[in-house]
Amino acid sequence: MKIQIYENISGAKEARGLTVIIDVFRAFSLEPYLIDRGAERILAVGAEETARRLKAEHPEYVLVGERKGIKLPGFDYGNSPTQTAEAQLKGKTVVHTTSAGTQGIVNAVHAEEILVASLVTARATAEYILAAAPETVSLVAMGLHGIYSAPEDTLCARYLRSLLTKEPMDMAHELEVLRHTESSERFFRPENRDVFPQGDYGYCTAVDRVGFALRVSKEEEDIFRVQPVCRD
Repeated sequence: MKIQIYENISGAKEARGLTVIIDVFRAFSLEPYLIDRGAERILAVGAEETARRLKAEHPEYVLVGERKGIKLPGFDYGNSPTQTAEAQLKGKTVVHTTSAGTQGIVNAVHAEEILVASLVTARATAEYILAAAPETVSLVAMGLHGIYSAPEDTLCARYLRSLLTKEPMDMAHELEVLRHTESSERFFRPENRDVFPQGDYGYCTAVDRVGFALRVSKEEEDIFRVQPVCRD
């Protein structure tokens, strides 16, 4: 199995084979929690306009999304596991658009298969990949806004690689290092609590929290369905 790590939107465009789009803070940490909270369907979209069109056509859909971390105007929720904790999602369709994560899906145009992942789903994702046994795996750390490297995403990519190659990795140490990065510190600043609640950090660093991976299938242009899958 050939494993390659890429970064950002530019890396998503280069990805080949079975491609994993990684966004730890917060898109693909949020999605497994939305599923756990009863969401029946998640539609990941690239453009804000696509999300708004879907809402206009289906008023019952729930809009979740951000740009530069901030909830989009008129959306039901931002990109926050904490702020969606009490959301009534049972049987609902969630439309999700973000600055980095969903942009990676849209731009992975050469991928043979797409998974999305975070630390929350890492082990289940690795188990799915090992069962599928693809020749080529591309791990895409989406970074900040899909442009700048982010330590949480590169950590997740390295952790996935370690699980696939069965090389041990000291995640307790890695998480301690991550906690003191600028990327993590934003969750602990009082002035950021409305956009980056402190609770989000715990949700997003709950390593291997769920037992399913998330697989992506294209429904139509710019609209992708994200569904839980388990190892065969």
